[in-house]
Amino acid sequence: MKEKTWSAIGDYAIVGDCRSAALISQSGSLDWLCLPRFDSPSIFAALLDNERGGRFAIRPRQAFTATRRYVGHTNVLETTFITETGRLRLTDLMPVASEVQKANQLLPDHELLRKLNCDEGAVEVEIVFDPRPDYGRVVPKLMSRSALTYFYEHGSQTLGLTTDADLAGPLTLRAGEQRYFSMVFSHGYPAVLAPLGKEADIRILRSVDWWNSWVANCRYDGPYREEVTRSALTLKLLTYSPSGAIVAAPTTSLPEKIGGVRNWDYRYCWIRDASLTVRALLDLGFRIEGEAYLSWLLHATRLTWPALQILYDVYGERHLPERELTHLSGYRESKPVRIGNDAAKQLQLDTYGEVVDATFQYVLRGGQLDRTTGRMLVGLGQTVCRRWRDSDEGIWEPRGGRQRHTHSIAMCWVALDRLIKLHEAGHIRVPLPLFEREKAAIRQEVETRGYNSRIQSYVSVLDGDGLDASLLLLGLNGYTDPRELRMRNTYARVRERLGIDGLLYRYLGQDGLPPGEGTFGICAFWAVELLARQGELQLARKHFEQLLSFMNDVGLFAEEIDPESGAALGNFPQGFTHVGLINAAVALAEAS
Repeated sequence: MKEKTWSAIGDYAIVGDCRSAALISQSGSLDWLCLPRFDSPSIFAALLDNERGGRFAIRPRQAFTATRRYVGHTNVLETTFITETGRLRLTDLMPVASEVQKANQLLPDHELLRKLNCDEGAVEVEIVFDPRPDYGRVVPKLMSRSALTYFYEHGSQTLGLTTDADLAGPLTLRAGEQRYFSMVFSHGYPAVLAPLGKEADIRILRSVDWWNSWVANCRYDGPYREEVTRSALTLKLLTYSPSGAIVAAPTTSLPEKIGGVRNWDYRYCWIRDASLTVRALLDLGFRIEGEAYLSWLLHATRLTWPALQILYDVYGERHLPERELTHLSGYRESKPVRIGNDAAKQLQLDTYGEVVDATFQYVLRGGQLDRTTGRMLVGLGQTVCRRWRDSDEGIWEPRGGRQRHTHSIAMCWVALDRLIKLHEAGHIRVPLPLFEREKAAIRQEVETRGYNSRIQSYVSVLDGDGLDASLLLLGLNGYTDPRELRMRNTYARVRERLGIDGLLYRYLGQDGLPPGEGTFGICAFWAVELLARQGELQLARKHFEQLLSFMNDVGLFAEEIDPESGAALGNFPQGFTHVGLINAAVALAEAS
């Protein structure tokens, strides 16, 4: 079924089971779901092709208005449709089976559960169940095993839908009536069907209880607690529980400019997110998640040690070849649609600082290191000493060649600084004279060639005069005091050149790709955090609250924001943006 119009990126909400995630539009259409993992081929991909992608839609047939919310502090979604004849309430979730099932229960590993209630009047319902596996390349033939159970099988995969609604005929619900839809997926073993009715209600209640119990571990009680809590819940949804990895986003190829070519696959895990993510999780009190993420980080990087790749899949796989899916039209005709990501082949020297600092943040909060991890960290430091003078692609992954990026070099300083601190605290043993000598040399290089006295700012590349938003991190990652004059000047120059109405572009200028993208949400949150650490609380709060106005109706951010319309751009929801929100809020709370 082809929709007349595309849903805006910000019109989607997310549900998931900490292994995969579904995006559901405000009109009740499930337009994106990959199974069994975030980076598996899609089952529904109308998000990227209205005609070929496939969807699972439940909505009124007549005109309606819709509102939605998450049930309490959970990831259980509730959408209410109002029509002239009545009111429907649609509940959507993916039960976290390994967490909510009880002893002696056999439940599917992957279930999408949808419950439709009629709360008032009578409403005629439209149901579209149109799975298109393998990124829409397979048009399945659904087989009916009974009047209310449908199956699709392809190779070792089985997709089943059990429902008490008649999909073949018209459906009208009247006040007090409800219908259930349980879609299950299995790969390599027989499918387990989940019961409907009261048993389905129990799974919903258990899921609500589990999410509320998880949130209760959050110890943050500062300003903007609701937004911080929703961001934490979003990060948890982006977590692949079997390994502890956190994907950047659950989607691929949502454009950074409508009709543009900057369409990337973000269903992987970026090392550059490490330090900020670990700090966010641990500061909120989610120690288990922070330790699990760090454990994945150390496991994944061991596979390429002492070199670091900039991204890996949820199990630490490094081979992620980029391919184009030419049969898909792309979101609002934005081509190409890509899977895999060739940025994995780039060099980003800042990743060494990210891995070491993530470990340091963990130790700073009471964590312990084993000998293997200690040796690994020392090896990373030795690699930094050999390679910090090399050119790299830098944090923003341009495709126009390597340069000597100030932020990358400063993060090499961070790596050595943290290793020396760990040595001094007795956690590891490092070649101290070497590390101290190279640390001082890095400082000299950044302060003489990475700072431009003419424009009074740190600059993107050595001896240059261009700026990018990663320079704000020099005042947040401990390279320099946020209140120091050079850092204050850099903040002012970045705002002047890259700022627009309180938002920030990550950079402006050529990067090897056609121009055109939105402002970056994470960069604006970095600016807020920097202001808070400089003591500029009133201005920091002003900018923070302005940023909150760009959340969608259920508290989610994309990667980018269109400065003209305020619309969400890029992959959605974006974990890094929510990490920025959390760290900015924590900085505001600490400064207050």
